[in-house]
Amino acid sequence: MPKPPKDAEARRAIAPVICYPNEGLRSPPMAQYRAAREGATETGRILIAPRTARCFYVTAGSFFRISCPDGPQVGDLNLFEARNLDERFYSGKTRALHGSHIRTGDRLWSCLPYLRPMATVMEDTLDWYGVDEHGGRVHDVIGTRCDPYTHHLLSGQDYHHTCHSNLTRALADELQKPLHEAEALVHDVLNVFMCTGFTRDTGQYFMKASPARKGDYIEFFAEIDLLGALSACPGGDCGAEHSSDSAQCHPLEVTIHAPPAGSLDGWYSPSNNRYSRRHAHN
Repeated sequence: MPKPPKDAEARRAIAPVICYPNEGLRSPPMAQYRAAREGATETGRILIAPRTARCFYVTAGSFFRISCPDGPQVGDLNLFEARNLDERFYSGKTRALHGSHIRTGDRLWSCLPYLRPMATVMEDTLDWYGVDEHGGRVHDVIGTRCDPYTHHLLSGQDYHHTCHSNLTRALADELQKPLHEAEALVHDVLNVFMCTGFTRDTGQYFMKASPARKGDYIEFFAEIDLLGALSACPGGDCGAEHSSDSAQCHPLEVTIHAPPAGSLDGWYSPSNNRYSRRHAHN
C-alpha cells in the first residue's frame, strides 16, 4: 500500500458530479399510459419453467408484465427490436441514465447507434423495497448474467442451465439459428427481481435473497416492437448461489395486454437517435 499524499483527504472530499444528468430526458406520458392500461385486454401469456428461457413478442403500444406466479424467482431479460436484432437492450447506458437499479418511470434504452427507449417501467410491486442496510436494491442493470464460462472458470465444471445458455437455446429455437449464432445475440440483462449491490469494503458485486413473493410483478409499456427473451435463473431467489441445480426455483410468467383503440392517440413510437453519425471525420 503506497503512503497517502499529504492532501489525500482533500482529494477524497471533492464532491461527486452526476455523469449524465437526466433532467433533459423527455418524460414518458405516464398518465396516458396508465389510462390506456385500465382498458387493456390480455393478448398473450407464457410460462417460463425453472432453469429455462422462452421468447415472446410485444407490439409497440402494448404492455407486458413479468410476474412470480408461485414464489420468489429472479429472471434475466434480453430485449431486441423485433425486426432488427442489431438493436438490443443496452444495460450500461440504462444504468448511466437512471442508476444501478430501475424503478417505475425509468426506461430501458437500446444500444448505439439507435439509443432510444425500448420500454418504460409502468408499475412495480417491489417499489416499496428502496435501499436496504447493505445497499441492496431490486431490478439491477449492473450484473451481466450467470454464464457457463465464468462457472467453468471458477469451478472447473460445465453447467448448461445458466441464464446465458438458457437465453441462447431460447433464441436458437425461436429464430431457427444454430447455437453459435444465437449465442452472439445474447447480451447483458435486466436482472428482474434480483436484489443486489456492491460491498462497501471491497466493492464486489453481491446478491441476496429476492424480496419478491408469489404474485409480485413488474410491468412495462413497449415503446417499440419487441422480441423479448426471459430466463428463470437457476439460482431461484439468488439468496445463496446461482448456476445451481440445488436452489429452489419457481417459474416466471409473462402476460401481454393491448390497449383499447384510441387510448394512445397522440403517442408515437420513438425514432432512432438523431445524432448525425458524422463523427467529425474529414
